[in-house]
Amino acid sequence: MEWAAHASDWPMAESSQFILCKPHKWHVQIAGDGPLILLIHGAGGATQSWRHLFPLLAKTSRVVAIDLPGQGFTKSGAQGRCGLVEMAQDITRLCAAQGWKPVAVVGHSAGAAVALQMNLSAKIIGINAALDTFKGVAGVMFPLFAKTLAMLPMVADVFIATSTRGQGVQRLIDSTGSKLSATDIRFYRRLCRDRNHVNGTLQMMAQWDLSPLINRLGSIKADTLLIATANDQMVPADVSRRAAEALPNGIVLQTADFGHLAHEEAPDVISKIVTKFIG
Repeated sequence: MEWAAHASDWPMAESSQFILCKPHKWHVQIAGDGPLILLIHGAGGATQSWRHLFPLLAKTSRVVAIDLPGQGFTKSGAQGRCGLVEMAQDITRLCAAQGWKPVAVVGHSAGAAVALQMNLSAKIIGINAALDTFKGVAGVMFPLFAKTLAMLPMVADVFIATSTRGQGVQRLIDSTGSKLSATDIRFYRRLCRDRNHVNGTLQMMAQWDLSPLINRLGSIKADTLLIATANDQMVPADVSRRAAEALPNGIVLQTADFGHLAHEEAPDVISKIVTKFIG
């Protein structure tokens, strides 16, 4: 997306900066003072997904939210670096270049996997963490299907045409089990209309491989809290429970309500959980 066309009302626009740290030109949002908390959104999202949680955390901490490569307003400089390992390496490099030393990394969905892959000396909080692979035939076919889609030049255009027609985006959000406001959905609709963002998300899906991370969860010593919500229609709570059992210092906290986008539905609840865990 072009920043100039959206800056006037994009969430937390006053906190936005653009940082060139090769190979990407990163869009980041920074606010607050105190211990640093890094926020990493999930696949298909952007910094706008933190629009309610970001200001709450910034009351007591320095908060840095980033757009993943190719998504939101971050311009990818290397299309082949949208996989889990590569994203984690590039974000770690960005943190080092900026002198950011997070005391905690909060990741939503796939962003939680990125946080664990980075393996920083920081606490990890995963919100409905996507830490499971597809089983059986789906485990083989889905990655191949995603790679095929990512290589087809017209797929992004087809997705934009179909998803943004009528109630397409509303249905996508509803399928997560979350209930968002019309304003929240409006920002997702903008993302779904942007060809670069859709392509960036497809590249992430095509290059994603969780198996090595899952196999080494037992070696990740970071204090980790996995928040699982009962109404999540995308990532079952069992995924967080199994991952927490595998992590030496992992715990799981399940809430009785909320869907996959819990940090957007219930920012007050999530903020209190995060702040308490960070201590």
